Amino acid sequence: MSLFQMGIKSPDNHPASGRPVQIGVNLFWRTFILLSLLLAGSVLAWLKTLSALEFEPRALQTAHQIATTVKLTRTALQHTDSARRESMRRSFSGIAGMGLQERQQQDKVIPLVKDALALRIEEELRKQLGPETALVLRVNDEPGLWVSFSLDQTPYWLRVDPSRIHPAPNGMAWVAWLVLAVVLSLAGAALIARLVNNPIKQLWLAASRVRVGDYDSSFLDETASTSEIREVNIGFNRMAQRLSAMEQDRAVMLAGISHDLRTPLARLRLETELSVADTQARDHMCNDIEQLDRIIDKFLDYARPVPAATGAVLLNDVIDGCLYALSNPPDMQVTVDLRGQLVAQGDATELGRVVSNLLENARRYAKNADGIARIEITGRQREHWILLKIRDYGPGVPAEDLSKLKQAFFRSDTARTAATGAGLGLAIVDKAIQRMGGSFVLTRPSGGGLSASFRLNIAP
Repeated sequence: MSLFQMGIKSPDNHPASGRPVQIGVNLFWRTFILLSLLLAGSVLAWLKTLSALEFEPRALQTAHQIATTVKLTRTALQHTDSARRESMRRSFSGIAGMGLQERQQQDKVIPLVKDALALRIEEELRKQLGPETALVLRVNDEPGLWVSFSLDQTPYWLRVDPSRIHPAPNGMAWVAWLVLAVVLSLAGAALIARLVNNPIKQLWLAASRVRVGDYDSSFLDETASTSEIREVNIGFNRMAQRLSAMEQDRAVMLAGISHDLRTPLARLRLETELSVADTQARDHMCNDIEQLDRIIDKFLDYARPVPAATGAVLLNDVIDGCLYALSNPPDMQVTVDLRGQLVAQGDATELGRVVSNLLENARRYAKNADGIARIEITGRQREHWILLKIRDYGPGVPAEDLSKLKQAFFRSDTARTAATGAGLGLAIVDKAIQRMGGSFVLTRPSGGGLSASFRLNIAP
């Protein structure tokens, strides 16, 4: 029979269980990222749509304004004789923002910036005014928006009022507005994600405290403004209160039954020793009574409340004390390999019960053919925690029973004939380790037997 026939189940995603640790994104960041992608996509789509809807009307309107001005000027020149055209040119120069002059080959011009809007305006002007039409920003060092046209084989430059033209906005302005929109979107996404995540995070923290038996500090706000969250919090609080009451009732019941059985068992043992003449029968009866007394101890340990506080505990002394209490039994060989002084955060009495339970299970169920249980105790210190492993070299347990061994009152089928306990040993170990903020794992080593490992935080 193996070391632990009474209860260990490897927790999911625990490094010692051999399973890969799942690394996921918490709810806040997942909500934030999804909202950010949605809002960023919406902003980009809005900018693209606005640009597409605004670009063509702006280009057509600007081209129409320029073409109208040019056509009016051309019409005026056509109906003016050549002698008065010079007077008319001077009249144009007197109008703010306008000008008219003949186009010469030696003219110095600075072309218009060929962005998408300018190209579209120029294309539309050529459709309306002819293929030789050109738009420039400066003619002979005179700034303005100049457009060329021809009249009676004579080319002209016409400067139109720049205030009547709606130029394309500065590229940096678009970038600035885009950055501002993205920043505001991300801030809104963070706020929404926080509002969604906070109640769920509080529920998760409360559930974690309930899981370790801390019912008093798991109360949730029952005055939340959101009706759904308020109803969930109220339901959770009522559930935690009921679980707390059930736990207290169970502990009181187990403690009461165990306490009430102690007195008749003591009387029964005394009467057996005094009244039974047959030595062999008396010894068997006394052994049965001692076994019942040990079962009662298990019930009391299982019903024990959470300890008030934990402190620094030297595991070396705890293990030495447990081995000393065994007094070197002939049916058990223990090898100890502890690296340095292992100081853990816990309770010395609880840790003593843990180690004693594990060693007692090894002594009962991990014996080999020669009747000796060989056990190995190893301890190592890591960066933030201490790992203590107690391994036996017995027959082991079936793989299908490994996940059930920490359940209270469970015993493997291979252990039923030899089992003399209540099936609470490893349930007590697991409960005690959880009270101290640690974790307890059972594995099947490749060399046979069973290996129990528990991890505790290093004492500050």
